[in-house]
Amino acid sequence: MSRQPAHIQRDESFRDSISTVDKRGKRVWVYPKKPSGRFTDRRRLLAYGLLALLFAGPWISINGEPLLMINIIERRFVFFGQVFWPQDFLIFVVGLIATIVFVALFTVAFGRLFCGWVCPQTVFMEHVFRRIEYWIEGDWKHQQALAKAPWGADKLLRKLAKHMLFFGISFVIGNTFLGYIIGSEELVRVITDPPAQHIGGLLAMLGFSAAFYGNFAFFREQACIAVCPYGRLQGVLLDRKSVVIAYDHVRGEKRASWRKGEDRAAAGKGDCIDCKACVHVCPTGIDIRNGTQLECINCTACIDACDHIMDSIGLPKGLVRYASESEISEKKPFVFSARMKAYSGVLMALLVLLITMIATRSDTETTLLRTPGMLFQERPDGTISNLYALKTVNKTTRELPIRLQLEGMPGEVMMVGKPMVLKPGELASGEVFIIVPRESVKEMKTRLVVGVYSGERMLEKVSTSFVGPMKPPGT
Repeated sequence: MSRQPAHIQRDESFRDSISTVDKRGKRVWVYPKKPSGRFTDRRRLLAYGLLALLFAGPWISINGEPLLMINIIERRFVFFGQVFWPQDFLIFVVGLIATIVFVALFTVAFGRLFCGWVCPQTVFMEHVFRRIEYWIEGDWKHQQALAKAPWGADKLLRKLAKHMLFFGISFVIGNTFLGYIIGSEELVRVITDPPAQHIGGLLAMLGFSAAFYGNFAFFREQACIAVCPYGRLQGVLLDRKSVVIAYDHVRGEKRASWRKGEDRAAAGKGDCIDCKACVHVCPTGIDIRNGTQLECINCTACIDACDHIMDSIGLPKGLVRYASESEISEKKPFVFSARMKAYSGVLMALLVLLITMIATRSDTETTLLRTPGMLFQERPDGTISNLYALKTVNKTTRELPIRLQLEGMPGEVMMVGKPMVLKPGELASGEVFIIVPRESVKEMKTRLVVGVYSGERMLEKVSTSFVGPMKPPGT
C-alpha cells in the first residue's frame, strides 16, 4: 500500500483536545502577542464605535423613550423608542425566529465573522481589557516573564493596578447594563441617592461587576471555547463554500524555514516559513494552519501577522485570508449556494411578517369576556343586557381616554363606574354592560363586534359573545 507524501498527510491529533487545556486537564494560560495591521485597525475602529454606542445608549431617547430598554421587572421593553409589552409576545417570537434564521444564514455564508468583529465578549476582551494588560504588563513575552517572576514590589504593583482597573471598568459596564434595564433617570437617582437606600441594589451591582470582572480577568477565551454555543453551530452550518479565516494549504505547504534568495518552488517548499506568527497572536491559542476549528473566533489577528511576514520576505500576502475551502482547493469563487438562498427566502418572509405585525400593531390590547355564571338580563324598556369583564392595556407613551361602541348592530356599551382613562403603559380592568334591542337577538348566542375608541379614532376591534332568549317574542 503506497503512502502519501509527508507534506500531504494531515495530523488531526489536535482535534482530540483544546489548546487551552493540557493533558493533565490543567488550564494553559494564553499570552497572545499584540496584533497590528489593517484588519486590526478596522476592528478597533468598529469596536470603539460600538463601545461609544453601548455607553451612550441609556442616555439617548427617541420621542421621550430610551433607545433601548429591557425592563424585565416592569415588563416594559423599548426598541428604538417603540414601547412593547408582554401582550406583544407574538412579535417577540417572530423577531426571535428571524434572528435565529439570520444567524444561521450569516454563519453558512461567513462563518464566525460576528464573533471576531462585534461580539461583546471579543470587543471588551480584545479592545479594552487586553489593551490595559498590554499597557501595564507589556507584550506577550513581558507578560510571560512577569507571570514566572517571583512576587516582589514591581509584580505586586502591576498586578494590583491591572486588577483594580479591571474591576473598575467591570463596575462601569455593570451600571451601563443596569441603565438598559431601569432607564437612565432611575439609574441617576440610584447613583446619587445615599447607598443605604439601595443596599440590595448595590449588592446586586457588585455581584454583576464581580461576574464581569471574573470573566474578563480570568475566564477569558474559555467563554468562546467552552460556553458559547455559537462555535458549535459551525459544525452543522459550515460547508466547503462558507467563507472563513483559512490557511491556504495549497500555497503554503510544504512548510520550511526561510532562506534568503532561495527558490522555494524549485526546492519543493511552500510559502509558509513556519514562523508561527499566526499562532503567537491567536487569542484562543490555536494554529490556524490546522484548518477550521471551533475555537477560532475569526478575529483576523492571524491574517495581519501572516501578511506582515509575507511582506517582509517579499512573498505575496494572503497566505492566511478570508476564503472558502472550495476557493483554496478548487479555485472556485464564492457563490450564493442553494442553502443560502433557502435561508434568505425564509428570512425575507419572516422580516415581511415582522414588519407587518409592527406596522399594524394597535395602540391598545383589549379583552372583553362575559362574566362567568351571569345570565342575560331583560330590562324594563324591552332591551337585553349582558355583563362583561373588560381588560385593556395602553401600549403608547401618551394618555388614552377609552370608550367602547357596538359595530354593525344597534345598541350601546355602558361602562360601570367612571370613564376609563389609561395612563401610558397602564393595564386597567373594569366592567361594562352591553345592551341591545330584543329584536336584534335572533339566536341564543350571538357574536358581537365592539370597537375600542379614543375620541373619534378607532384603536382596535374585539369580538365577544352575547347571550339572549332562544327566540324573539312572537315567533
